[in-house]
Amino acid sequence: MTDMQHLAGFAPLAAAYDGFILDLWGVIHDGITPYPGATSCLERLRAAGKRTILLSNAPRRSHVAQEAMRAMGIPDDLYTGILTSGEATHQALRDRSDPWFAALGTRVFHLGPARDRNVIEDLPLTRVDRPEAADFVLNTGPDDTRSPTDIAAYLPDLAACRAAGLPMVCANPDLEVIRGGVRVLCAGALAVRYMEMGGDQRWLGKPDPAIYAPALAMLGTERRRVLAVGDALRTDIAGAAAVDLDSCWVLGGIHAEELGTDPARIEQAAAQSGLAPVATVPAFVW
Repeated sequence: MTDMQHLAGFAPLAAAYDGFILDLWGVIHDGITPYPGATSCLERLRAAGKRTILLSNAPRRSHVAQEAMRAMGIPDDLYTGILTSGEATHQALRDRSDPWFAALGTRVFHLGPARDRNVIEDLPLTRVDRPEAADFVLNTGPDDTRSPTDIAAYLPDLAACRAAGLPMVCANPDLEVIRGGVRVLCAGALAVRYMEMGGDQRWLGKPDPAIYAPALAMLGTERRRVLAVGDALRTDIAGAAAVDLDSCWVLGGIHAEELGTDPARIEQAAAQSGLAPVATVPAFVW
């Protein structure tokens, strides 16, 4: 498949591939509820003997993301495995095999909601309340006490971290997601602003090629028979291209308002980003 196909549902792609790397937010659920037809689509893939890995830029451990899906009515047996950017961050902070991570120190200032502190659970780190007392900052995104849509609310903390010379670990490269129909900021937006301030930062997750190696290992299918599925050009589709995987662009997520369903506009947007998904679907439906 070379020309971009604009499909009404996922069934033709299910027949063409054996393994699928699926995004969560924007494809399976919106952070609160599953999208209509998404759970059924997972059931159909399982019935067809296909393997599926959920690869998410969620800034929390994989088991926490799983618990949230169970609460939404998405059982564990509908997919083969799950890997989050929060899990990758936890492992990088635990293993310290990368020289940049090895040099971070042990005192961490957490920029994000308390529910994401599981990223550093069971690690030999000390959480501090002020950037001046920290060795590095862990960024998991906007918290629950400030605006989820206005980056200005976080500029004082970012400025304090920059003044303290803190390297930033960003556990979610996404700039924004749609949560319950509302467009909200993610950790990636704070990381971009921090870089604009001259701060040093590293993020883990899509589109970084490094996140795909463990996902493909978990999937265990022949690489050329793997399709990556996601709603965001910048992370899901670009990440797949970076590791030479075919991709399917789900249009009902982050780009829905911008592009609608016009094939010409959709193809132009992909081309302007230098990307060529093999297919689009309006939603993750069979």
